[in-house]
Amino acid sequence: MNGRYWVETLGCPKNAVDSDKLAGSIPSAGEADLVVVNTCAFVEAARQESVDTILSLAEARASSSP
Repeated sequence: MNGRYWVETLGCPKNAVDSDKLAGSIPSAGEADLVVVNTCAFVEAARQESVDTILSLAEARASSSP
């Protein structure tokens, strides 16, 4: 894969391990072309946290675009 990525990890320590494995398999540098939000969705609060994070990251990207 060419391009840059960002992995945002939410939730439990197992998610952090999964994110580390993912990050180790994708080369990265600089501003992200792809954002991965790694979380679980077993409870409503976790689903809402992931949606809020995605919206926040999208807003940040939009406000930094020329």
